[in-house]
Amino acid sequence: MSKWIYFFEEGRSKDKHLLGGKGANLAEMSHLGLPVPAGFTITTQSCIHYLEEPDFFTSHLQEEILKAVSELELKTGRSFMNKEGLPLLVSVRSGAEVSMPGMMDTILNLGLNDERVKDLAELTNRHFAYDCYRRLLQMFADVVYGLAKERFDEQLDQAQKENGKPVQDFSQLEQEALVESYKKVYQSCRKSFPQDPADQLFAAVKAVFASWNNPRAKIYRQLNAISDKLGTAVNVQMMVFGNSDEESGTGVVFTRNPAKGQKELFGEFLLNAQGEDVVAGIRTPEPIQALAQHLPKAYQDFKDYAQILERHYRDMQDIEFTIERGQLFILQTREGKRTAQAALQIALDLVEEGLISQEEALLRINPKLVDQLIHPVFEPESLESAQPIAQGLPASPGAAWGKLVFTAQDAKRYHEEGQKVILVRQETSPEDIEGMIVSQAIVTSHGGMTSHAAVVARGMGTCCVAGCSDLSIKEEEKIVHYGKKSLKEGDIISVDGSSGKIYLGALPTSLIEKNENLEQVLLWADQHAQLEVRANAETIPDLRTAIKFSAKGIGLARTEHMFFGKARILEMRRLILADQEADRKEALVKLLTFQAEDFYQMFKEVGDRPLVIRLLDPPLHEFLPKEDVEIEEVAQELGKSPSLIRERIKQLVETNPMLGHRGCRLGISQPAIYQMQVEAVISSAIRLQQKGLAIKPEIMIPLIAEKKELDYLRALLEDHISHIFKKYSAQAFPYEIGTMIELPRACLIADQLAQAADFFSFGTNDLTQMTYGFSRDDIGKFINHYKNKEIISFDPFQTLDKEGVGELMRLAVEKARRIKPQLAIGVCGEVGGDPASISFLEEIGVDYVSCSPYRIPAARLAVAQASLLKKLEQERHQA
Repeated sequence: MSKWIYFFEEGRSKDKHLLGGKGANLAEMSHLGLPVPAGFTITTQSCIHYLEEPDFFTSHLQEEILKAVSELELKTGRSFMNKEGLPLLVSVRSGAEVSMPGMMDTILNLGLNDERVKDLAELTNRHFAYDCYRRLLQMFADVVYGLAKERFDEQLDQAQKENGKPVQDFSQLEQEALVESYKKVYQSCRKSFPQDPADQLFAAVKAVFASWNNPRAKIYRQLNAISDKLGTAVNVQMMVFGNSDEESGTGVVFTRNPAKGQKELFGEFLLNAQGEDVVAGIRTPEPIQALAQHLPKAYQDFKDYAQILERHYRDMQDIEFTIERGQLFILQTREGKRTAQAALQIALDLVEEGLISQEEALLRINPKLVDQLIHPVFEPESLESAQPIAQGLPASPGAAWGKLVFTAQDAKRYHEEGQKVILVRQETSPEDIEGMIVSQAIVTSHGGMTSHAAVVARGMGTCCVAGCSDLSIKEEEKIVHYGKKSLKEGDIISVDGSSGKIYLGALPTSLIEKNENLEQVLLWADQHAQLEVRANAETIPDLRTAIKFSAKGIGLARTEHMFFGKARILEMRRLILADQEADRKEALVKLLTFQAEDFYQMFKEVGDRPLVIRLLDPPLHEFLPKEDVEIEEVAQELGKSPSLIRERIKQLVETNPMLGHRGCRLGISQPAIYQMQVEAVISSAIRLQQKGLAIKPEIMIPLIAEKKELDYLRALLEDHISHIFKKYSAQAFPYEIGTMIELPRACLIADQLAQAADFFSFGTNDLTQMTYGFSRDDIGKFINHYKNKEIISFDPFQTLDKEGVGELMRLAVEKARRIKPQLAIGVCGEVGGDPASISFLEEIGVDYVSCSPYRIPAARLAVAQASLLKKLEQERHQA
């Protein structure tokens, strides 16, 4: 018989898959002897069963919950179901295996009703009791019925205005009147608040289960590659009350600074408050160090427990606590979300402190965080003359500018129009996640360093300034006041997430050149990596960036990108439009001059590192003018009739150019183009050989589908290269001719192609396109529909499709290596820089991955992690 409910003392931290992260950590803390309020966890499997078959709740779970509640009553000496004795109130909180802060739902103070609130008031005090009841009414309405929280906030604001004081100073009659106004919100929506505590609990558990599939949770999972099949556990826990009196409070604290990584307590607390008050930004919290003045014993206890938890988990912890009448309780601990800068600093410090090894440090750092380290900053010169209009808390580093928007919907709309946006809110909520994802930066006027905006922005690597009280944000009016001035939607501001300052207009940004912590971590990574990391680059700036990031070479230099300068495109057009052999030769000579100088500079920049040059790939019509004005200009420059040019364009335009006259097909039908390019490659290498620099050119032929294509072009190019050595009176030197594997057929005949190729490089963009029948240029039109309907869970152009495309690649590697065991095989598509794909690429036996220059640091870490995980897996098998 399956077990659906576990009390905290029955589980351990290893049970995250069953108890969720929160439940597993509550269980672990109970075993450590920390002061954790008693409770139980309803498993993640219960959630999955309920979502698949709702009758499961009444047939299996309902009776089990009642039994657990009875046992909890015995443990606590309080009553949940009956009127006698001190009421047992509980919190109902979600908790998935993977932390998803703020994405699912929570209800506090559950168990109160119209009668029990009176009992609680007599046993404690009326203000406290009714404060708990109104909070329950609002949270229950939000989570169970989906009633907007703002409807209750309006009642609260009106009551505070009419009574002329904040809610914490309300009299008994004023509190009761406020609760009645909350009930009227229910009535206006034809809803009722259940008076039976059991009914409340059942409804709450079902609602938390259902919140696993709410839109913001789904979006968060997509953003963070979290499986939809995990489900959430539900934790039912005895309430402890931070709003009991002035010796009570609540807070959220990180054991290290989550923004920069220093070893110090970092967080905030509020006296006489409940947990949601801290993260919601309703009141301004105090830094945790100030607790030492208010409640010194509780502060010292917290410091001791924080140290115990960090040493036990060997990582920075994010801890939630409540103090009830001077007594400290720990409500939750989890690995703290952190910026990329903090992740590196913490990992290095933990190694130095002897808590973890270098290998563990490497495995803990998410490669996506490394991308964030290459954060833009405002150029110093621009900051010297810029005057900030406001100052807030530097919640997440980086620098960005964009147009002001006030809602998530407007952020999405502007983004879809191709505009940069800054989302400005009094405080964000989980419902804003879609707008936050597309924003360059997030600014809030309320909330602290542990508010929703701050935590989510840090996790996404998005620039954020929180708690900017200098700004008065009127969301409904779509206006921001600062001092005596104001800004409206569409106005441009610049946001500095590292300093917390906000500026008018768009300030230019640049990248930080040197990060010593990153360099140290990547040096460790290089020591463990099996795969090389190369770059896709052909411009001199990109080559320099790649080398700066320690690329082992260039895995793909696309020659088509070299023909788009004004002088070059004209000669390319002259070649394509030529109707006389003399014109064709003249164009080829000029293009040879351009290409030879390009390759000379590229080889010189790259030095003795590998440089794979791909011959022309796209169809010729892509180089021709499209607009009438441009056609007229080209006609005049080439001395041709516009009508003749239009006719030639018409002849060249293809129904499906991705499947048409391109790649090796172009080289076979017009061999002079490939011969020109190869001469440019070899002649530039000859020049550098004569200067003492040894160059071994690697020439890649694209889009091979037949071995005879490769045989023909290899023979053609080898013959021409022999001619080039003679032409330049040069001593022959080694070179390689390989092919890009980008067609399913090429994978299936890889053993044949290996006979004629010196190397392979998988072009996963085209291979994915040809395998799926998806256009990579048009997939954006339907991919979200596929994700929402759970037809596909990821974009296969960003993360490798292991089951389809990946299996073709695996087959190709196996077939090729049977013919040539030492054949060099690389990957130069978009997935070459994707951490989620790299472990699979190592598994199938490729030698290197090649990605855009700014993805190299993340890829270097990812290839090291792939090797370390492979080693751990081998050790597990041996054990």
